[in-house]
Amino acid sequence: MTLPERIAAFVSLGEELKNLTPEQKLQIRERAGNGNPWFDERNITNAFNGIIYLLDKENLEDWLFVYDLENITPKNVGVIMAGNIPMVGFHDFLTVLISGHYLYAKLSSEDTFLMKMLAERLVKIEPRFAERIQFVALLKEADAIIATGSDNTARYFEYYFSKKPHIIRKNRTSLGILSGNETPEDFRALGEDIFTYYGLGCRNVSKLLVPENYSFTGFYEAIEPFKYILDHNKYQNNYDYNKSILLVNRAPHLDNGFLLLSESDQLVSPISVLFYGTYANADDLKNQLVAVKDKTQAVVSVGAWYPNSIAFGQAQCPAVWDYADGVDTLAFLSKL
Repeated sequence: MTLPERIAAFVSLGEELKNLTPEQKLQIRERAGNGNPWFDERNITNAFNGIIYLLDKENLEDWLFVYDLENITPKNVGVIMAGNIPMVGFHDFLTVLISGHYLYAKLSSEDTFLMKMLAERLVKIEPRFAERIQFVALLKEADAIIATGSDNTARYFEYYFSKKPHIIRKNRTSLGILSGNETPEDFRALGEDIFTYYGLGCRNVSKLLVPENYSFTGFYEAIEPFKYILDHNKYQNNYDYNKSILLVNRAPHLDNGFLLLSESDQLVSPISVLFYGTYANADDLKNQLVAVKDKTQAVVSVGAWYPNSIAFGQAQCPAVWDYADGVDTLAFLSKL
């Protein structure tokens, strides 16, 4: 397959996902939800919309034209995929295949049906992909590795795959910066960054950095429409549990009935909890962000006013060239 043929196949996949019937969407949702209760209609719809955006023809061509992918010597690329949000491994799936390599995917037990469903649809569109996609339990035949996991599993991956070219991703999370001048509309956009996927993704905002003596009253009032999140019993259970822990420990916190705010030096908050920290001035804010740069996936601010941040409401809308952990996966693959 030539690169234009591979691009065309993925563009067709995006069109097919865009045109799924209500009956097809229901069937997919039920199958996925049986395997992972977090994969409900809202989550799967968000994930499909993200993939459709990635597979826009113009986006793909803009992304790929800067790389030399015409003279690739195909390698077997093993990909260890996460399963915290639906189809979170799709970008690696896309990148390996569109670059001309063979994909050996080890799926998370939390997300097996959806990734296989996408592969089946792609093969129906372009049958030549059939020999290029394998779902495996072991990656012994892989020539290179892309792995996503926790800090603990990353250490294992680093050791086990040390003799092969690899990209190993660790725990990351996203931060929000508040200046004190935000409007209710700004807070509602920030709410999307906090609550989409129930806070399970590394692009979810799990901590806010706010000015000293900041009042959260306006924030809590503005995000009231997100109270629907309690309709998911697993989120409700997390909220009840984390609230009880804070109360038992007599830890200072704020509570609006569905989101707990707790001051903490930590970055990754439990589901239903949002951590916050304060900054004294611009230099203090900059120093805090620099200190956690290697643990940060994205930083959001109103209209992306803070340097190298993205706008509120856009954390879960990465472009196809927005690489996880800032590591250029396609450059890595093009040099194998």
